[in-house]
Amino acid sequence: MSDRLCTVLLYSDDPQVRDRMRLAVGTRPAPGLRVEFVDASDYAGCVRLVDEYEIHLMLLDGEASPGGGLGIARQIKDDRDDAPPTCLVIARAADRWLAAYAEVDATLVHPLDPVTTGATVAELLRSHAPA
Repeated sequence: MSDRLCTVLLYSDDPQVRDRMRLAVGTRPAPGLRVEFVDASDYAGCVRLVDEYEIHLMLLDGEASPGGGLGIARQIKDDRDDAPPTCLVIARAADRWLAAYAEVDATLVHPLDPVTTGATVAELLRSHAPA
């Protein structure tokens, strides 16, 4: 049985945050699942990547500036019927209510725990991405 390959969009204005996200997810977050990454550092880049690639999951930095992952998540969900599932990385667990308003599918809290991050990403990919 071959692994299913999924594309994850990483968004942050900070390349170090994107690197930490990539490391926390890993290329094999679960058995039978491989991940490739595409990166965006601004809103326009996110939209372009969602338009040009088959994105299976967006992993967005809620602390990015000037366009935070929260606003990007909400905008893409509002603009597209086929918006990919979204996981928002927030700085404070108390901000989960904002993530719910943005209709994100899951939240993670900085600093990212690799076990929790991998399990969350794998669950989202399994439950939302096409086989």
